[in-house]
Amino acid sequence: MSKAQKELKDFELVFKALAHASRRHILTVLMARGGRMTAGEIAERFSCSWPTTTRHLRVLEGAGLLEVTQKGREWIYRLQSEQLKKTASLWLSWFNEESTGEK
Repeated sequence: MSKAQKELKDFELVFKALAHASRRHILTVLMARGGRMTAGEIAERFSCSWPTTTRHLRVLEGAGLLEVTQKGREWIYRLQSEQLKKTASLWLSWFNEESTGEK
């Protein structure tokens, strides 16, 4: 896979993950809570069912926006804000003045 193909795949995964309000909310809550929460703590904050919450968490993990580890019976989710920053910055760089020819 070429570098450009990898970047396009990352864009698709990240922007798909950000397309749903609940997933954006999960990221915001994680950021506000220090970037780390258990699955139970995340689920307590949302009115959707547990299966729906876990689907949202899997999409975020698949996009590289969360990292999950298991400690005993708990699943701990950590925000991976660098992936979000890297992908968004790269995408936005395509729209800078020099590349678009705008002044």
